[in-house]
Amino acid sequence: MDLFEAAGPDPKAPRPLADRLRPKSLAEVAGQEHLTGPDGALTRLLRTRSLGSLVFWGPPGTGKTTVARLLAGETDLAFEQISAIFTGVADLKKVFEQARSRRVQGRGTLLFVDEIHRFNRSQQDAFLPVVEDGTVTLVGATTENPSFELNAALLSRARVLTFRSLDDEALEKLLARAEEMEGKPLPLDSDARVALVRMADGDGRAVLTLAEEVWRAAGAGETFDTAGLAEIVQRRAPIYDKAQEGHYNLISALHKTVRGSDPDAALYYLARMLDAGENPLFIARRVVRMAVEDIGLADPQALVVANAAKDAYDFLGSPEGELALANAVIYVATAPKSNAAYTAWKAALGVAKERGSLTPPKTILNAPTKLMKSEGYGEGYAYDHDQPDAFSGQDYWPEALGRQSFYRPVERGFEREVAKRMEWWAKLRKERGG
Repeated sequence: MDLFEAAGPDPKAPRPLADRLRPKSLAEVAGQEHLTGPDGALTRLLRTRSLGSLVFWGPPGTGKTTVARLLAGETDLAFEQISAIFTGVADLKKVFEQARSRRVQGRGTLLFVDEIHRFNRSQQDAFLPVVEDGTVTLVGATTENPSFELNAALLSRARVLTFRSLDDEALEKLLARAEEMEGKPLPLDSDARVALVRMADGDGRAVLTLAEEVWRAAGAGETFDTAGLAEIVQRRAPIYDKAQEGHYNLISALHKTVRGSDPDAALYYLARMLDAGENPLFIARRVVRMAVEDIGLADPQALVVANAAKDAYDFLGSPEGELALANAVIYVATAPKSNAAYTAWKAALGVAKERGSLTPPKTILNAPTKLMKSEGYGEGYAYDHDQPDAFSGQDYWPEALGRQSFYRPVERGFEREVAKRMEWWAKLRKERGG
């Protein structure tokens, strides 16, 4: 469901604050000025009086349902709303038939499909004919990335519009409108008001629901501080689905802030994930990956620290073990960065897949049989420990492939020392004809 739930059948029945504050025009929609403002994408579409099918993508409580209703009103289309959670193929056929009947009578239908990503592929395909022939103007709403969740055929017939989480300013505007409607201020001190906005986590419906809870709880002349607010609302959990996009967005943010050597931002995203209930061992595995992908041999201790943090969390559990993860995140974020080993591995893997059937030179192959010995296996091999500087400089590459260069250490951290060694070995190899 979405911001400002639809009113019940009896207009005199009690209605939630969020419903009573439902915008009556696009200009009243909070926080989506890029869509509903004077030069917004939807405003421009309305000027042409032709919408086409749309997909609204964004978090809960950002106005997707409300905007769909307003669009139907602005274009004089009949508004039909269904939810993919409760609707089957038989229900869809009934809705399509009703839309065809309206069309015969000269009126179009805006079909709003909430949670459209929950329809399976064949159900999504059912929309194609009615979208194609104009029986319905489809507006689908989804909290998940349409690129992953919707059929390519359906996506090609619709324009995707992104709804943004409401920022603090937009949420404050909603609270001010609520206070105007109620005719009284929200009984919170300034710090508690800020805390309430943060608890809403960008969700307009949530901030109004929280405000309504505060008004219900307040006695005559009572004002709540932050502690009092937390006691009333029992703290709303952050919006975070560990199986869906919020999960991947935050782990991506953590990885990129580590790669970008920003320990403070990395700690913020780590805290958000742990606070939302992410599996700490999933995070630990990702930190190990960061250590080998983005630090590598620039600091070989990064992998040791990351693995130790995983073991420490496994041993201590939560919340004590979370500090070990924080230590590891700080370490990898502040470590010198190098993807040289990562790049070298990908390059070597590519060549191995392309030319993996080449035989190594016989000098480095063992000769366990007389026949193999007679064929020259192992002949001419120089044991490196018996050579000056423990380095023979011989050629180990298949003759048909020739010497390749995959690993190029950077001039940062420990890899600077590795680079010096490799330069020295290259010099000796050249001198010794390897």
